[in-house]
Amino acid sequence: MHFLIVGLGNIGAEYQHTRHNIGFDILDNLASDAGLLFSERRYGAVGDMKLKGHVLTLLKPSTYMNLSGNAVRYWMQAEKIPLENLLIVVDDLALPFGSLRLRPGGSDAGHNGLKNIQELLGTQNYARLRFGIGNNYTRGHQVDFVLSGWSPEDLETLPERVDLAGEIIKSFCLSGIQRTMNDYNKR
Repeated sequence: MHFLIVGLGNIGAEYQHTRHNIGFDILDNLASDAGLLFSERRYGAVGDMKLKGHVLTLLKPSTYMNLSGNAVRYWMQAEKIPLENLLIVVDDLALPFGSLRLRPGGSDAGHNGLKNIQELLGTQNYARLRFGIGNNYTRGHQVDFVLSGWSPEDLETLPERVDLAGEIIKSFCLSGIQRTMNDYNKR
C-alpha cells in the first residue's frame, strides 16, 4: 500500500512555525521520528517513509498554500496514489486549539489550500486531518492570526498534539479512516 500524506503550509522563513504551517510542522515531526530527510523535488519537499510494509510519501508543497492542488495532483499521478490513500493535514480556525478531526471529505470551509485541491482533483471526497488553531482574533484580523506564531500557552501543549497527529496519520494508513476516526476523533 502506498499513501500520499500532504502537510499544507507556506514556504519561507517568515511562515515557519506559524499556525497556518501546522501541516508542515506535523510532517517534520513525523519525518524526524522516522529518521527521514526531505529532499527538494518538483512542487515540494518529499520523503518516503516505511511503516509496516506500507510506503508513506510525505509532501510539503512548495507552491504556497493557495496553489497546493498543483503539488497534490502531480504527486498523486507520479506515484499512482488512489484518492482513498490521500490524506491532507491542514489548519482549521473552526476548531479549538489542539483539537484534531479526521474526516473522509467535506467542504473547503473557506480554506484556500483545500479549495485549490478540490478544484484540481475535481472532488471534495479526500481525507483530511484538521488541526484546530482556534479563532482568538478580532474582526478583520484573521490573516494576521493564522500567519502569526503560537501563544506561550499553546506552546506548552503543542508538542503533545503534534505527536498525536502523527499517531492519527499512522493509524489512517494501517487501520483505515473509519477505525481511526472512531479511535481518535474524541481525543
